[in-house]
Amino acid sequence: MPKAASLTHINILNNGKFIGDRMGLTEDDVVVCPPPLFHCFGCVLGYSACMTHGSTIVFPSEAFDPMKALESVQAERATALYGVPTMYIAYLELLKHGKVDRKGFERLRTGIAAGSTVPIELMKKLHRDLNLTDLTICYGMTETSPVSAMTFPDDPIDKRTSTVGRVMPHTQAKIVDIHDRTKILPIGERGELATAGYLLQKFYWGDPERTAEVMIEDEEGVRWMYTGDEAEMDEEGYIKITGRIKDLIIRGGENIHPLDIENVLFEHPAVAEVSVVGVPDEKYGECVAAFIGPSEGMSISKDEAREWVRGKLARYLVPRYIFWIEDLEGGVLPKTASGKIQKFKLVEEGKRMLEEEGRVD
Repeated sequence: MPKAASLTHINILNNGKFIGDRMGLTEDDVVVCPPPLFHCFGCVLGYSACMTHGSTIVFPSEAFDPMKALESVQAERATALYGVPTMYIAYLELLKHGKVDRKGFERLRTGIAAGSTVPIELMKKLHRDLNLTDLTICYGMTETSPVSAMTFPDDPIDKRTSTVGRVMPHTQAKIVDIHDRTKILPIGERGELATAGYLLQKFYWGDPERTAEVMIEDEEGVRWMYTGDEAEMDEEGYIKITGRIKDLIIRGGENIHPLDIENVLFEHPAVAEVSVVGVPDEKYGECVAAFIGPSEGMSISKDEAREWVRGKLARYLVPRYIFWIEDLEGGVLPKTASGKIQKFKLVEEGKRMLEEEGRVD
């Protein structure tokens, strides 16, 4: 059964207020918000943040439509545009192929990207093509109302592409050993991210067992939410998400972080979308598989993709298998309603494709 996070008025109202504060929202801002209202992105980062700052919010369509989102920016002279990275990629593709007039984005300056990290090449394109010079990055989960860390608009671009910023007001964060949650790790070491503060959900509705698995009090009585995300924190307090612990690929005893490979592949000019997962392997336990979607009007071969990774990362990080997104059901990556890629479905698809093909690339 799905987990139902029980959030309070205090959770939602205050989180929205702090998000708007960090963005620098004012009564003069007009925010175009394509993410759905039934999700925390639309409800809290969108509606609650705007409501607490007197900003205008525009909902461009009932379901995500990149064309309508950009047309709303132009028609309403918007100053902010929201989305997950896959949404921003869709905006850029429309502009790249001349399907939307490039005029009308002059007032854009800020926005929020959430759901996954924004590769530096994507951030540069958003600066250049949509004027989103103050784009911020948010990190969180529904259980934390949702934002626990966020960048500032004036953070250096390397911090806005390699980290999710610093913790929000009235919020605590720590990195703990994946195998021993009582052990807090030193600065720079990877472990599980945990957060605490007013923003934590009360519980999972009707599910005390799963609540107890992730919400645990420490010896001082502070209740922590263990996120399931692997992360590290630097000496300035910036948090870098290195992947979902459950998404780690373990190849012959080596921990492989899909995000490292995804970021490299996304730097290739012919790659519009990419997602990396681990598929079962008799010899190594798991091996790397990449699902790639080429940019419209461009092409990349499997060998070219592998050579690109080989030139930038260690040999064991080179994808053994490469699949094309167009071969998936509907020709798109499986995603949640909020735009997050469902990697567990890609693992199943990869296994199915290998069984059908009966071969190794």
